[in-house]
Amino acid sequence: MTIEFHPITAILGAEVTGVDMATADSAMCDEVRKGWLEHKVLVLRDQHCGVEDHIAFGRRFGELEVHPFATGMEGHPEIVAIHSGLKYDYAASAWHSDVTWREAPSMGSILRGVIIPPAGGDTCFADAAAAYDRLSPEWKERVDGLTATHDFINVFGGRLSDEEKAEKRRQYPIAHHPVIRTHPETGRRVIYTNRNFVTHVDGVSEEESREIIDHLERAIMDPSVQCRIRWEVGTVVMWDNRSTQHFATNDFFPLERRVERVTIVGDKPF
Repeated sequence: MTIEFHPITAILGAEVTGVDMATADSAMCDEVRKGWLEHKVLVLRDQHCGVEDHIAFGRRFGELEVHPFATGMEGHPEIVAIHSGLKYDYAASAWHSDVTWREAPSMGSILRGVIIPPAGGDTCFADAAAAYDRLSPEWKERVDGLTATHDFINVFGGRLSDEEKAEKRRQYPIAHHPVIRTHPETGRRVIYTNRNFVTHVDGVSEEESREIIDHLERAIMDPSVQCRIRWEVGTVVMWDNRSTQHFATNDFFPLERRVERVTIVGDKPF
């Protein structure tokens, strides 16, 4: 079967045809990976596969993470289920890259639509490399070479006891990553700050730190560097966590939405 990539915008994302996750072999996944690096966000429709197929497909791209704060599926700790609506009201409605508080944040994620509301619940993505490219020369000079402090505590600390916080802090100490990282495979420069996990920019005043974080977030929020994905049951979305940020819309409550994710281990940003 021929694999084809159909761009969603001229900047970011592609719908992929010719891929069946349940039967994909190494050669097919090599082609998918090439397209993934180019388009950063891939959308595979009508993937009516099971949990085991989802995990096996993810492992074609690398070792899978077990999230230290989200409860994995029973018997399948690699699967994180994000279940919202009805009794749940959670959506990751802030622009972010995943787990940047890790010393080696994730390479990418593969998310599968299981229960999709009839309206709302889209996921928006931003090309953090294109956003960097559009910064003025003065801002590039200002932020190149800076680092920022990343911490899990703001997002996940509230659900932990003091003892659990201390244990998780030992396991996941505060991380310092470049404000502008370099993609390890493409060499592109990428904005790598986010409001969820970055507490401050290192070595500058609190006022300047906030100014930098706000300015870079506005660059990510530019619609011209974004694409928006409408979910269906069986839709699978793959994103490169090193070069994109994402935002889950919370416009479907109290309707129910369940998506399931595997996440691929990454490397230390530089």
